Amino acid sequence: MEKSYIIKQISIFSENRPGRLAAIASALRDAKINIFAFSIAEANGFGVVRALVDRPEDAHRTLTDLGFRVSFTEVIGVKMRDEPGGLSEIASVLGDAGVNIEYAYAYSGKDGAVLIVRVDQVEDAVRQILDHGGELLKASLFR
Repeated sequence: MEKSYIIKQISIFSENRPGRLAAIASALRDAKINIFAFSIAEANGFGVVRALVDRPEDAHRTLTDLGFRVSFTEVIGVKMRDEPGGLSEIASVLGDAGVNIEYAYAYSGKDGAVLIVRVDQVEDAVRQILDHGGELLKASLFR
């Protein structure tokens, strides 16, 4: 059951210089791959673009063919209240269970807010969120 909530995120490693994000976005556009959410982090002149896309395997192949280093990471998408305290609830459930959040990013839209979370114990995180009445996105939404 937990596996149905584990989402395959792509991580693209690139030099942090002008035009790199445009190259990634254009390649995905040309391959008709939709980006649902993304974040960018920077360290020592390199950037990591993390993205949820509708066809992760195709995105991996497309970007690898262009010379980008791409990997997959397992994340979960937690629906949260789009109001003060929404993030606190989720962070508390995971923290109280001893699950470490390695990184997270969020988006908010017409259907509410979603927190994308990379944790050190993904199946435990899924169980804890569900056991505490939380709602997770199904991985099938991102295929």
